[in-house]
Amino acid sequence: MTIERVPEGTVLWKPSAQRIGESSVTKYMEWVNREKGTNFSSYGELYDWSVDDIEGFWESIWKYFDVQASAPYSRVLNERKMPGATWFKGAKLNYTRHVFRDRPPGETAIVFESETVPMMEITWGELERRVASVAAYLKKMGVGKGDRVVSFMPNIPETMIAFLAVASLGAIWASCSPDFGTRSVIDRFSQIEPKLMFTVDGYQYTGRKFDRRPDVDTIRAGLPTLEHTVLVNYLDANAVMDSSVRWDSLLAEDAELTFEQVDFSHPLWVVYSSGTTGLPKPLVHSQGGVLLEMFKTMAFHMECRPGLRFFWFSTTGWIMWNIVQGCLVHGTTAVLFDGNPGYPSIERLFEFVQDSEAEFFGTSAPFIRACMQAGVEPAKKFDLSRITGVGSTGAPLPPEGFKWVYDNIKEDVWLTSASGGTDIASGFLSGVPTLPVRAGELQCRCLGVKVEAFDDAGNSLVGEVGELVVTEPMPSMPIYLWNDADGSRYHESYFDMYPGVWRHGDWMKLTEHGSGMILGRSDSTLKRMGVRMGSSDFYSVIETMPEVADSLIVGVDVPGGSYWMPLFVVPAAGQAFDEELQNLIKGRIRSAMSPRHLPDAIIAIDQVPRTLNGKKLEVPVKKLLMGWELEKAVNVDSMENPTAMEFFVELARKVQTGEKV
Repeated sequence: MTIERVPEGTVLWKPSAQRIGESSVTKYMEWVNREKGTNFSSYGELYDWSVDDIEGFWESIWKYFDVQASAPYSRVLNERKMPGATWFKGAKLNYTRHVFRDRPPGETAIVFESETVPMMEITWGELERRVASVAAYLKKMGVGKGDRVVSFMPNIPETMIAFLAVASLGAIWASCSPDFGTRSVIDRFSQIEPKLMFTVDGYQYTGRKFDRRPDVDTIRAGLPTLEHTVLVNYLDANAVMDSSVRWDSLLAEDAELTFEQVDFSHPLWVVYSSGTTGLPKPLVHSQGGVLLEMFKTMAFHMECRPGLRFFWFSTTGWIMWNIVQGCLVHGTTAVLFDGNPGYPSIERLFEFVQDSEAEFFGTSAPFIRACMQAGVEPAKKFDLSRITGVGSTGAPLPPEGFKWVYDNIKEDVWLTSASGGTDIASGFLSGVPTLPVRAGELQCRCLGVKVEAFDDAGNSLVGEVGELVVTEPMPSMPIYLWNDADGSRYHESYFDMYPGVWRHGDWMKLTEHGSGMILGRSDSTLKRMGVRMGSSDFYSVIETMPEVADSLIVGVDVPGGSYWMPLFVVPAAGQAFDEELQNLIKGRIRSAMSPRHLPDAIIAIDQVPRTLNGKKLEVPVKKLLMGWELEKAVNVDSMENPTAMEFFVELARKVQTGEKV
């Protein structure tokens, strides 16, 4: 199938007057005009106000969505500074309370299907009953406010139930997908010293069964603070595990769901964003900050509303899982799928969208590219008429990907390409159904998010590529990093380059009409399918192998909209670089990390380029492979081994010209 080229910026869709009038953001704008005496008539005007008067904007979100607090706030924001902003000081609330507020007990809250479980539905009444039972049992086990509870479970209803129960108690949640390697899990969970862990016995993927109980034992041995383990029998109903409590035991008795009142800034969860050095960063988000962000983002930028069926394919190791559960605060039905989205064919998700009657279908840019390459035409085979919105994230979606959606999913559909991150549990740029969709562009900057593109000197750019920065605080920014008492790691991660300004690590370009384009990572963080990985994770595994002397890994957005993650290795003296060594490296990465960490290519090099003080030059290599000239990518005079770049200059030429690497 020939992939049709389309010029960047081509208008592919315009909303009807009816759609604009019925949209959540239009209704909110009309409310703001009534409440504040303003006269906003466009998204651009509303956005400008939301980032100029950030206190007024976020207070309006509180009031518009009627946040329920047992104690009022004394002020919206202590000071407009980053880091250090304190939001809604004095307020006490609970996240889970807002999930179950005024829900019709007989209507559907969750739709679920997996490779092993046929499609099933859970009503709001049953969901509340299960959350209440789990929360009551956790209380009996001594779990309370501030305790850490971790999950080694896939995207199944039990995971969402466990999270809501934990949040209702004021305890703190963290999650890893069960396809993570044991080292990756221990590196994350050990930092927060959990009291209890939820786990499955195993899972099925691509038709294969994976028993994870031996790995769970290894993880438990690496978590000395762990007091309890709850086992969900997902793979085998008869599986047992020593020193564990079965999930069914937690549901045996009914209880009344109560809500521990906590400060607005009380931690809700810890999520992990890998840096280039050290352990993965444990980012802590607050109950109140996430609540306000889910009210705003899921309503205005995802069009969630009561009864709508919202599906975004994700694992529990990706921040999109956290965002999907956020649809519940709007009474929206969360649609969940667990398994390989390409099994038994790449059309599997479209069949699921049809059968689940999902109205919003979220996926990733790599999945859309895979569909394009496979030549699938899902609209000809499946009933996708109910879909009103399609979402894409995880990587930049090229203009051809936009066109493919309109040609092969639905002609009249709102396509929102979004860019955000684990770091803020939300989006920087996304979409609204009141604006036209242009090929290759993210429709808008999100309300309340002061996104700019900066040059090296901190000047704001329009129409030119710059660093994606946020120049005003947001409630969903991390309140801190765990075990970072003086805030130095938090500051180093986001505020070192531009003091007082959040630098995210993406290259972006803003257009004159307010849309934007993400052009890839500007730092050495790796990002595949929306999941960030630190290069140090790889080095700690690969460079302990006696067969490998040194290594370098980068992730690159290459021509055609693809993401390429090559691993470069310097074989140990006398070690042949052959298929056997490559398979050995792949096996080590797969077992210690996860299958998604496998590189796209393993390439032998003579030496890793380094600075004079020995630091690996990941970003300059990445820039070369993205088409930068050598003199603009690196100052060779600052290198310990300047000749090491010669290999990458030639490799970059091949990548840019499409030659075989």
